[in-house]
Amino acid sequence: MKNISTFILAAAVVSFAVPASAQFAKPEDAVKYRKNALFVMQQNFGRVAAMAGGKAPFDAKVAAESAAVADYVGKLPWVGFAPGTDKGDTKAKAEIWTDKAKFDEYANKMQAEMTKLAAAAKTGNLDSIKVAVNATGGTCKSCHDDFRAK
Repeated sequence: MKNISTFILAAAVVSFAVPASAQFAKPEDAVKYRKNALFVMQQNFGRVAAMAGGKAPFDAKVAAESAAVADYVGKLPWVGFAPGTDKGDTKAKAEIWTDKAKFDEYANKMQAEMTKLAAAAKTGNLDSIKVAVNATGGTCKSCHDDFRAK
């Protein structure tokens, strides 16, 4: 887990140190970046959600670590939704760019709920984690419903 966290921290430092327009050599690099960040976020969120849903044994330490990684990584993919990245190997709908304000609002809501999930997971209280998982999952679903092709 520490190797993943170190890698993510290094990626974030690089991503914030370079302007978004110069960050990616090609649009497909931005697509890969955002897809990978979203995958890491989903894997960690999914681990906590499985515990909250009774599909995996509850481990407070793993839940807290996974929620913290999901919270951190949840801040990374949005720079990858730059103009010109709507083509290629992506499920992103055109509405991301035509209704950017709504997309950004959904991204901000998801990030806020992910932060609440990380805080709930730190407590080790499964009931609090369940509430936060449901709220976070709802924000993910809303965005997918409006902005992700099937």
